Amino acid sequence: MLLFWIFIQSLLLKVDVVDLLPLTEGKQGVPELVPSIISESSAVSTEIQNEVLIKAQEYLNHFYGETRSFKRMGNPMEEKIRAMQEFFGLNVTGKIDNETIKVIQQPRCGVPDVQRFSLFASKPKWQKNTITYRIINYTPDITQAEVNYAISRALKLWSDVTPLNFLQIYSGDADIMISFGSKGANIFLVAAHEFGHSLGLEHSKDATALMYPTTSLDRPIDPTTFRLSADDIAGIQALYGARDPNVPKPKPNPTKPPMKPQPKPTLPPKKPTKAPLNPVVPRKCDRTLEFDAVTSMRGDLLFFKDGIIWRKSSRLRDVEAIAINSVWPNLDRVDAAYEVPERDIVYLFKGRQHWAVSGGRMLWGYPRDISEFGFPSSVTKIDAAMYLNDEKKAIFFVGDKYWSYDRSKFRMDPKSPKKIKDKFPGINKKVGSAFKNYDYLYFANGPNQLEYNNRRQRVLRTFPNYSWLNCS
Repeated sequence: MLLFWIFIQSLLLKVDVVDLLPLTEGKQGVPELVPSIISESSAVSTEIQNEVLIKAQEYLNHFYGETRSFKRMGNPMEEKIRAMQEFFGLNVTGKIDNETIKVIQQPRCGVPDVQRFSLFASKPKWQKNTITYRIINYTPDITQAEVNYAISRALKLWSDVTPLNFLQIYSGDADIMISFGSKGANIFLVAAHEFGHSLGLEHSKDATALMYPTTSLDRPIDPTTFRLSADDIAGIQALYGARDPNVPKPKPNPTKPPMKPQPKPTLPPKKPTKAPLNPVVPRKCDRTLEFDAVTSMRGDLLFFKDGIIWRKSSRLRDVEAIAINSVWPNLDRVDAAYEVPERDIVYLFKGRQHWAVSGGRMLWGYPRDISEFGFPSSVTKIDAAMYLNDEKKAIFFVGDKYWSYDRSKFRMDPKSPKKIKDKFPGINKKVGSAFKNYDYLYFANGPNQLEYNNRRQRVLRTFPNYSWLNCS
């Protein structure tokens, strides 16, 4: 079955000129960009030109990156700028001017404007007219009834002009799976746009179209009167045809789901205790140093100890110490952490609560209970966590066992938990911290790190924790 996942929180992205934790590219650092691509008329100061270039490259690589035509160009960055300017109807100069910067900073959909290499010879589309959808979880921002109404109205936009019918189910796998994250988006408008992608539409160059990549969420939107533009209708009917006015729509399914499949309500998390204002910085070169947690974040490494983060970056000569509560208030320590690089999200765990961070900023709606991952009430604390991007699985360590969470299916593997040594031979003890760095895994329990080759299934070497912090 073809599944299409929609995660409402991540649909709209906003690229800021300067983030709390700036983007890096690992050991190689950020590729140096040619300063000439910044227009001389741009109001960007010399001090932040590099930040603008970094953000522009991040934006262009994501939304206009790695197509066959760009690969043939002599100056692919300049050509990406031209493609972006042409798409948004700007003056095509190939340089980053003020108007280009304004567009880059607008909230927008996370789907690229220029499609990358595709295995499909034609645009993908559903080969059936009845498409099921399921709402996996609800946003705390509005009531469930309001969410259901917004989703049904968003789908109605497309079913009114095509032969498609949408059927809500409450358990099992649906054709379209809907999940909500943080606050900050007009659910009706964002969902309607993303449903367009799920039906096979790409972005439109028509600024009046629903499928235009940027939008102003400040303007009031009435779901009862909102209509698709002529461009939206032409695009969707090119794929599915028009609805026959003589064929009635099927009767809607009940608005209330059956009782059995309905998940138990999640109790609101307890209010976190207030973090100490000035945590004591541990001695980083102490031979007995043990990390609470370690994770990557945009190419940097973050080492957590008590109320402190040590940040190791290829752009910085020294390892800097940062108080956790100066970055994320109300969070005084971290038990476990891992990054999902393809989504640019870091998950932090403390007790039975977890938080999600993107670009250094805490996402709205957190903390949440770890029961969302499928942990039973008997698990009161996660010792360590890591993300294996080749398997698309998050690995959680609890005692001498590990739990495997499948991100592609958004559920815990049915056979979890298992013995750690069964998956990682040679790791025979409880894991206190774990992370992946390039091709190797790193485990710690106590003051020493074990460097692990996952393909060969063996420990390569052991060294002190403090070696990561430029201590010898």
